[in-house]
Formats: sequence, C-alpha cells, structure tokens
Amino acid sequence: MTDGKEKKRCVWCGNDSLYQNYHDFEWGVPVHDDKELFEFLILEGAQAGLSWITILKKREAYRSAFDGFDPEIVAGFDEKRVAELLANPGIIRNKLKIQSAIANAKAFLKVQEEFGSFDTYQWRFVDGNTIQNSWKTISEIPAFTLQSDAFSKDLKKRGFNFVGSKICYAYMQAVGMVNDHTTDCFRWKELQ
Repeated sequence: MTDGKEKKRCVWCGNDSLYQNYHDFEWGVPVHDDKELFEFLILEGAQAGLSWITILKKREAYRSAFDGFDPEIVAGFDEKRVAELLANPGIIRNKLKIQSAIANAKAFLKVQEEFGSFDTYQWRFVDGNTIQNSWKTISEIPAFTLQSDAFSKDLKKRGFNFVGSKICYAYMQAVGMVNDHTTDCFRWKELQ
C-alpha cells in the first residue's frame, strides 16, 4: 500500500498473495547468484505445461527435495534418488523432468567450469544488461525472442533439457534478464 492506494501490479499475479509477493520482490530482479540461477532453471523446466503458481506452491518442497538446489549434489542423484523423487507428493512427479534436472545440473557444472560462473555465461545473451521493455499490456509481451532463441539453442547444444525458447524466455523474465513488467505496474519503473 502506498498513500492508502492499492499498488498497481501486472495483471498476471491477480489477487493471490503468493503470486503478488513473488511479483513484488523477485520477478524481474536481476539475479547473479549461480545457486539461485540453478533453482530458477530447474523450476522453469518443471513448470513446462503447468501454471507458475503450481510451481510456486511447491517451491519449498522442491528446495528440500533437490538439496537446496546445489548443482553438485543434484548432479550426483542416482536411480534410487530418482525413485524417491517420483514418490514425493510435494513436487511434480514427472520422470522426464526429474531426470532433466539431474542432466541440467551436470551441464550447469560444465558451464561453470568453462565460464567461471553460470552468471557470466547467461548474461552474455543480453550483453550483460537487463533488456528494458515498455509493454503497455500483457498481450504485447512475447512468448520468446531472438535472445531466448539463441539462449535455448546454446543450452541444448551444451546438453540441457526442458530449455525451449519459451521456457528460456520465462526464465529470462524471472531472473531479470528482461524487464517485462507492464508500464502501469509499480515495479516497471523501480526496475529501470
């Protein structure tokens, strides 16, 4: 609340307090911590075909199930651990998505080794700076861009899964590589 008036937010977060909190404090904020980037990469892949609110509601269970999203630990998950995850009602129990998280952890570690950090690697796709968009309505926001196409193609080449261009663009929005808050949203100006 500001001056007794309700804050104007992007319409997608509606009136759900979990969604609003995510919108107000996380979505679109530039992330440079590799562990946090790995978390978003795994969660965006898990979200494929589902709504983001479904993933947000399961986020804490994911953090627990995936050892705080430590890529070194996740890269070592074996078939026994996959079976445990498939039995965990707190996460999306999709074998392909779980196996993808493990494969992505291994690929993530290789990227860190090559570039020094995943952060250094990924921000090259936006020349190191957040792309500041000026969308008036949610219908103007694209599902993918040339940058997300290039990011997706390169990730796939490096062995990542569940990283199509649309998933990559949602990831880019989440970690602040693009500012896709609509211009009437209070966060759009704050993140300029």
